[in-house]
Amino acid sequence: MNKAIVVAAIILLTVPAQARTEEKRLGVTFDLSYHSTWLSKGAKGYGKQGALFKTIDLDFFGTGFGAKVTHRNATASGYVDSTRFDYRPYYKNQLFKDTSYAMNYNISAGYEHYPGLARQKSNTTWEWIFAFSWPKLLPKGFTPGYIAHYEYAAGSGYRKPSGAAMPSGWVHRFKLDYDVDWPEVAVPLKLSSEVAYTDGLGGAAHDWSYAVFGISSNLKLSDRASFIPGFYQQVSMEDTVNKDDTTYCILSFKYRF
Repeated sequence: MNKAIVVAAIILLTVPAQARTEEKRLGVTFDLSYHSTWLSKGAKGYGKQGALFKTIDLDFFGTGFGAKVTHRNATASGYVDSTRFDYRPYYKNQLFKDTSYAMNYNISAGYEHYPGLARQKSNTTWEWIFAFSWPKLLPKGFTPGYIAHYEYAAGSGYRKPSGAAMPSGWVHRFKLDYDVDWPEVAVPLKLSSEVAYTDGLGGAAHDWSYAVFGISSNLKLSDRASFIPGFYQQVSMEDTVNKDDTTYCILSFKYRF
């Protein structure tokens, strides 16, 4: 916990006094996403069942501050107690804007709440996410990124529904995306890849745990609406996280009010 807070404080101290955007209005975006299999940091959240995510994203007047509220549930019975709300305030901005090493970053802290269970027995956690990307560092189209997750029990004595303890830990994800810009391709395409190192989260081994390769698009339906289909393949490398390789899709509809 202390390491996560220190990292967040250091980065937030670099925030400029003035907002970096001219538009000063409350932004509201609704996101409805279907996951044929929900993989949370490599692990299956609902077994072989799919998942629905419903998210409201509030952008506080172009300041970089915002908050997301997400409700997620399985697409079939058997996981009623795993229905979950996530509450996640965040700050995002860019450093070194006019240089080749310009860095986008997004820092957030999410509270995970299971309304059908008592907080002390429902895997209730806080999760910090530190996300960075460098859009100008590599040749055109390539964007490297790094995402660190740190998760820990939300209170003293909080445990999983099984009664087992909730070991805190990190997951480190190293990403490389490529935006396809070929005249022969009529729609925008993104090729994505990542490899992850799980560092003790949930009692998993400290090891390289999985890799994911995918292709997605962002289809503009109107000035406010878009449809984002994506298809992915996860290669699992650590059985304490996931024993199975998994092919899955994510279909998202976003509407900006």
